[in-house]
Amino acid sequence: MDVRIVILAAGVGNRLGMPHPKPLTVLADGRSIMATQIDNIATHFSIHDVSIVVGFKKDMIMEAFPDVSFIYNQNYGDTNTSKSLLKALQVTGSHPVLWMNGDVVFDPALLDGLMDLVASGQSFVCVNHERVGDEEVKYTLGDDGFIAAISKVVEGGLGEAVGINFVSTADKPALIRHLESCNDDDFFERGIESAISEDGLRVLPVDISANRCLEVDFPEDLARALSEFP
Repeated sequence: MDVRIVILAAGVGNRLGMPHPKPLTVLADGRSIMATQIDNIATHFSIHDVSIVVGFKKDMIMEAFPDVSFIYNQNYGDTNTSKSLLKALQVTGSHPVLWMNGDVVFDPALLDGLMDLVASGQSFVCVNHERVGDEEVKYTLGDDGFIAAISKVVEGGLGEAVGINFVSTADKPALIRHLESCNDDDFFERGIESAISEDGLRVLPVDISANRCLEVDFPEDLARALSEFP
Protein backbone atom coordinates (compact mmCIF):
# COMPACT_ATOMS: atom_id res chain seq x y z
CA MET A 1 0.00 0.00 0.00
CA ASP A 2 1.96 2.97 -1.31
CA VAL A 3 0.11 5.66 0.63
CA ARG A 4 1.61 8.92 1.80
CA ILE A 5 0.52 10.47 5.09
CA VAL A 6 0.29 14.24 5.48
CA ILE A 7 -0.22 16.29 8.64
CA LEU A 8 -1.17 19.94 8.15
CA ALA A 9 0.60 22.01 10.80
CA ALA A 10 1.59 25.32 9.22
CA GLY A 11 -0.91 27.62 10.91
CA VAL A 12 -0.44 29.92 13.88
CA GLY A 13 -3.38 28.49 15.85
CA ASN A 14 -3.70 31.61 17.94
CA ARG A 15 -7.17 30.80 19.30
CA LEU A 16 -5.61 28.37 21.76
CA GLY A 17 -3.30 31.09 23.05
CA MET A 18 -0.14 29.00 23.21
CA PRO A 19 3.39 30.34 22.47
CA HIS A 20 4.26 27.22 20.47
CA PRO A 21 2.66 25.53 17.45
CA LYS A 22 -0.67 24.04 18.48
CA PRO A 23 0.30 20.45 17.51
CA LEU A 24 3.02 20.56 20.17
CA THR A 25 0.46 21.08 22.93
CA VAL A 26 0.98 18.39 25.57
CA LEU A 27 -1.84 16.05 26.54
CA ALA A 28 -2.46 14.26 29.83
CA ASP A 29 -0.16 11.32 29.05
CA GLY A 30 2.81 13.63 28.45
CA ARG A 31 2.80 13.32 24.67
CA SER A 32 2.01 16.19 22.34
CA ILE A 33 -1.01 16.14 20.03
CA MET A 34 1.28 15.47 17.08
CA ALA A 35 3.20 12.75 18.91
CA THR A 36 -0.05 10.88 19.48
CA GLN A 37 -0.91 11.27 15.80
CA ILE A 38 2.44 9.93 14.65
CA ASP A 39 2.31 7.05 17.12
CA ASN A 40 -1.14 6.12 15.82
CA ILE A 41 -0.01 6.42 12.20
CA ALA A 42 3.04 4.25 12.85
CA THR A 43 0.82 1.28 13.72
CA HIS A 44 -0.22 1.07 10.06
CA PHE A 45 2.30 3.00 7.97
CA SER A 46 6.02 3.62 7.75
CA ILE A 47 7.14 6.74 9.56
CA HIS A 48 9.21 7.53 6.48
CA ASP A 49 6.02 8.01 4.47
CA VAL A 50 4.85 10.81 6.77
CA SER A 51 5.19 14.46 5.73
CA ILE A 52 4.31 17.43 7.91
CA VAL A 53 3.42 20.77 6.32
CA VAL A 54 5.07 23.36 8.55
CA GLY A 55 5.12 27.15 8.71
CA PHE A 56 4.69 28.91 12.05
CA LYS A 57 7.73 28.23 14.27
CA LYS A 58 8.61 25.36 11.96
CA ASP A 59 11.92 24.59 13.67
CA MET A 60 10.14 23.53 16.85
CA ILE A 61 8.15 20.89 14.98
CA MET A 62 11.11 19.77 12.88
CA GLU A 63 13.27 19.29 15.96
CA ALA A 64 10.53 17.34 17.73
CA PHE A 65 10.03 14.86 14.85
CA PRO A 66 13.36 14.39 13.04
CA ASP A 67 12.39 11.08 11.39
CA VAL A 68 9.60 12.41 9.14
CA SER A 69 9.69 14.61 6.05
CA PHE A 70 8.69 18.26 5.96
CA ILE A 71 7.01 20.54 3.45
CA TYR A 72 7.39 24.26 4.08
CA ASN A 73 4.49 26.60 3.42
CA GLN A 74 6.42 29.84 3.42
CA ASN A 75 3.16 31.77 3.04
CA TYR A 76 1.62 30.30 6.19
CA GLY A 77 0.73 33.74 7.53
CA ASP A 78 -1.30 34.64 4.45
CA THR A 79 -2.77 31.30 3.37
CA ASN A 80 -5.07 28.68 4.82
CA THR A 81 -5.17 24.90 4.70
CA SER A 82 -6.17 24.79 1.02
CA LYS A 83 -2.69 25.93 0.03
CA SER A 84 -0.88 23.75 2.57
CA LEU A 85 -2.71 20.68 1.29
CA LEU A 86 -2.05 21.74 -2.31
CA LYS A 87 1.69 21.80 -1.65
CA ALA A 88 1.54 18.38 -0.04
CA LEU A 89 -0.45 16.79 -2.86
CA GLN A 90 1.92 18.21 -5.44
CA VAL A 91 5.01 17.00 -3.60
CA THR A 92 3.64 13.47 -3.16
CA GLY A 93 3.17 12.92 -6.89
CA SER A 94 0.77 10.16 -7.90
CA HIS A 95 0.63 8.52 -4.47
CA PRO A 96 -2.73 8.42 -2.68
CA VAL A 97 -2.73 10.60 0.43
CA LEU A 98 -4.26 10.20 3.87
CA TRP A 99 -4.15 13.60 5.54
CA MET A 100 -5.20 15.14 8.80
CA ASN A 101 -5.16 18.47 10.56
CA GLY A 102 -2.35 18.80 13.06
CA ASP A 103 -4.70 19.48 15.97
CA VAL A 104 -6.86 16.34 15.79
CA VAL A 105 -6.68 13.96 18.77
CA PHE A 106 -8.09 10.50 18.10
CA ASP A 107 -8.19 6.91 19.29
CA PRO A 108 -5.59 4.59 17.73
CA ALA A 109 -8.44 2.26 16.73
CA LEU A 110 -9.90 4.92 14.44
CA LEU A 111 -7.32 4.14 11.76
CA ASP A 112 -8.13 0.42 11.97
CA GLY A 113 -11.53 1.11 10.46
CA LEU A 114 -10.09 3.09 7.56
CA MET A 115 -7.54 0.67 6.19
CA ASP A 116 -9.86 -1.33 3.93
CA LEU A 117 -11.15 1.87 2.34
CA VAL A 118 -7.62 3.17 1.85
CA ALA A 119 -6.65 -0.12 0.21
CA SER A 120 -9.70 0.03 -2.08
CA GLY A 121 -8.83 3.50 -3.35
CA GLN A 122 -12.08 5.14 -2.26
CA SER A 123 -11.68 8.82 -1.39
CA PHE A 124 -13.36 9.67 1.91
CA VAL A 125 -13.93 12.20 4.68
CA CYS A 126 -14.22 11.11 8.31
CA VAL A 127 -17.37 12.43 9.96
CA ASN A 128 -19.52 12.14 13.05
CA HIS A 129 -23.14 12.94 13.88
CA GLU A 130 -22.60 15.34 16.77
CA ARG A 131 -24.35 18.68 17.15
CA VAL A 132 -22.38 21.35 15.34
CA GLY A 133 -21.91 25.09 15.75
CA ASP A 134 -20.46 27.90 13.69
CA GLU A 135 -16.84 26.79 14.09
CA GLU A 136 -17.21 23.16 13.03
CA VAL A 137 -16.82 22.00 9.44
CA LYS A 138 -20.21 20.53 8.58
CA TYR A 139 -21.39 18.28 5.77
CA THR A 140 -24.47 17.16 3.88
CA LEU A 141 -25.05 14.12 1.68
CA GLY A 142 -26.52 13.68 -1.76
CA ASP A 143 -29.14 11.11 -2.69
CA ASP A 144 -26.30 8.73 -3.56
CA GLY A 145 -24.97 8.81 0.02
CA PHE A 146 -21.77 10.64 -0.90
CA ILE A 147 -20.69 14.07 0.35
CA ALA A 148 -22.67 16.89 -1.30
CA ALA A 149 -21.47 19.94 0.63
CA ILE A 150 -18.71 20.44 3.18
CA SER A 151 -17.79 23.72 4.87
CA LYS A 152 -18.30 25.78 8.01
CA VAL A 153 -21.35 27.49 6.49
CA VAL A 154 -23.30 24.42 5.35
CA GLU A 155 -27.01 24.67 6.13
CA GLY A 156 -28.58 21.60 7.71
CA GLY A 157 -25.28 19.93 8.52
CA LEU A 158 -25.54 16.27 9.52
CA GLY A 159 -22.51 16.44 11.80
CA GLU A 160 -18.85 17.40 11.78
CA ALA A 161 -16.12 16.56 9.31
CA VAL A 162 -13.41 15.84 11.86
CA GLY A 163 -10.29 16.61 9.83
CA ILE A 164 -9.08 13.16 8.73
CA ASN A 165 -9.43 12.51 4.99
CA PHE A 166 -8.17 10.41 2.08
CA VAL A 167 -7.77 11.08 -1.63
CA SER A 168 -7.07 8.30 -4.10
CA THR A 169 -4.58 8.41 -6.94
CA ALA A 170 -7.43 8.62 -9.44
CA ASP A 171 -9.13 11.54 -7.67
CA LYS A 172 -5.97 13.46 -6.84
CA PRO A 173 -5.61 15.49 -10.08
CA ALA A 174 -9.14 16.88 -9.75
CA LEU A 175 -8.61 17.84 -6.12
CA ILE A 176 -5.30 19.52 -6.99
CA ARG A 177 -6.99 21.58 -9.72
CA HIS A 178 -9.66 22.79 -7.36
CA LEU A 179 -7.21 23.57 -4.57
CA GLU A 180 -5.27 25.65 -7.08
CA SER A 181 -8.46 27.60 -7.78
CA CYS A 182 -9.16 28.21 -4.09
CA ASN A 183 -8.61 31.62 -2.58
CA ASP A 184 -5.59 31.88 -0.31
CA ASP A 185 -7.80 32.09 2.77
CA ASP A 186 -9.95 29.05 1.91
CA PHE A 187 -9.93 25.88 3.97
CA PHE A 188 -9.13 22.72 1.98
CA GLU A 189 -12.77 21.69 2.25
CA ARG A 190 -13.54 24.36 -0.35
CA GLY A 191 -11.43 22.42 -2.85
CA ILE A 192 -13.21 19.18 -2.01
CA GLU A 193 -16.61 20.83 -2.33
CA SER A 194 -15.92 22.43 -5.70
CA ALA A 195 -14.40 19.19 -7.05
CA ILE A 196 -17.62 17.44 -6.05
CA SER A 197 -19.95 20.02 -7.59
CA GLU A 198 -17.96 20.75 -10.75
CA ASP A 199 -16.10 17.50 -11.52
CA GLY A 200 -18.38 14.92 -9.92
CA LEU A 201 -15.79 13.77 -7.37
CA ARG A 202 -17.31 11.03 -5.21
CA VAL A 203 -16.22 11.37 -1.60
CA LEU A 204 -17.57 8.87 0.89
CA PRO A 205 -18.53 9.94 4.44
CA VAL A 206 -16.99 7.55 6.96
CA ASP A 207 -18.70 7.61 10.36
CA ILE A 208 -16.05 7.41 13.08
CA SER A 209 -18.46 8.10 15.95
CA ALA A 210 -17.53 4.84 17.68
CA ASN A 211 -14.07 6.31 18.36
CA ARG A 212 -13.01 9.32 20.36
CA CYS A 213 -11.90 12.10 18.04
CA LEU A 214 -11.79 15.83 18.55
CA GLU A 215 -10.13 18.89 17.07
CA VAL A 216 -8.41 21.21 19.54
CA ASP A 217 -9.23 24.78 18.53
CA PHE A 218 -10.08 26.52 21.79
CA PRO A 219 -9.11 26.18 25.47
CA GLU A 220 -12.35 24.31 26.15
CA ASP A 221 -11.39 21.79 23.45
CA LEU A 222 -8.05 21.26 25.13
CA ALA A 223 -9.76 20.75 28.49
CA ARG A 224 -11.95 18.10 26.89
CA ALA A 225 -8.95 16.40 25.29
CA LEU A 226 -7.11 16.34 28.60
CA SER A 227 -10.15 14.73 30.20
CA GLU A 228 -11.03 12.23 27.46
CA PHE A 229 -7.48 11.13 26.64
CA PRO A 230 -5.93 10.52 30.09
